[in-house]
Amino acid sequence: MTVRVLPRLLIAASAIPLAACSAQMDEERGVTAPAVKVVGEPVNCIQTNRIRNTNVHDNQTIDFEMSGGKLYRNTLPRSCPSLGFEKRFSYKTSTGQLCSTDIIYVLDTNGQQGAGCGLGQFVPVELAETE
Repeated sequence: MTVRVLPRLLIAASAIPLAACSAQMDEERGVTAPAVKVVGEPVNCIQTNRIRNTNVHDNQTIDFEMSGGKLYRNTLPRSCPSLGFEKRFSYKTSTGQLCSTDIIYVLDTNGQQGAGCGLGQFVPVELAETE
């Protein structure tokens, strides 16, 4: 078990210096999540079979579009290195739910698994109207 965990810890530790760089690059590129209005109480889990699309906005913000038109925003508790640049991730679950206790893994352009990052709660939102 220790042998499997160690490489992930090394990947995460080596990515820490990149987190500040990625966040700075996001800021410089003007990448920000669109404004939203909270329309309900946060939930800890969403059903994976209801996820229709995901939109990664930056290193810390993912919108989950659900069947039926519901939208959940997940703000990760910590910045996730390269997530905003790669804009894609993977996860594994055996429960049919994606939960705030789960870890997502950034996928690079070759489909290789990168940094592992914890999720936050799923907040039901609507996109705010822009003027």
